[in-house]
Amino acid sequence: MSDLLDPELLQIIDKFEGQALQGEVWRVTWANRDPIVGNAGGGRWSPRDSFEALYTSMGQDGALAEVYYHLSRAPVFSSSQTNLHRLKVTLKNILKLGVIELSHLGIEDPYTNRLEAKVSQAIGEGAYMMGFQGLVVPSARWDCENLVIYVDQIDLDQDIEILESRKINWPAWKESKSSK
Repeated sequence: MSDLLDPELLQIIDKFEGQALQGEVWRVTWANRDPIVGNAGGGRWSPRDSFEALYTSMGQDGALAEVYYHLSRAPVFSSSQTNLHRLKVTLKNILKLGVIELSHLGIEDPYTNRLEAKVSQAIGEGAYMMGFQGLVVPSARWDCENLVIYVDQIDLDQDIEILESRKINWPAWKESKSSK
């Protein structure tokens, strides 16, 4: 157990029921990266070097908005090719946390871009430790939900299928969203 977790948080997470989830999700990757390889480098819902997490979005624009946010924060927008992937997931035990559930866990506003990383990472680590296959949470970048999948809690060959992959034209996507 990492130093992020406290027993009270685990007790709260333990009270939530897992849910099945079957449907399509979206993921953006660099062009040369396998879309079903996760990341152990850490993120909003997973502490660095703790477990491999696959960050996806329930909405196509949600996945694009998330990556665009990170790319646009760099001094120069990357010209490296990125791909958008549509994946079919079939999971038996995910933890779905909406605004009310997150407030019980210490996150008052999950839509802010400035979440307290220690709290959200501790929630993700707690869900992982309790045996959930993933975590559904509100997206901070788009009006949709994100799905964080714990790669070693699933069978990659059976639980995820790549349905489609295509190159992303970032200027065209940004233009289509700014005109609305």
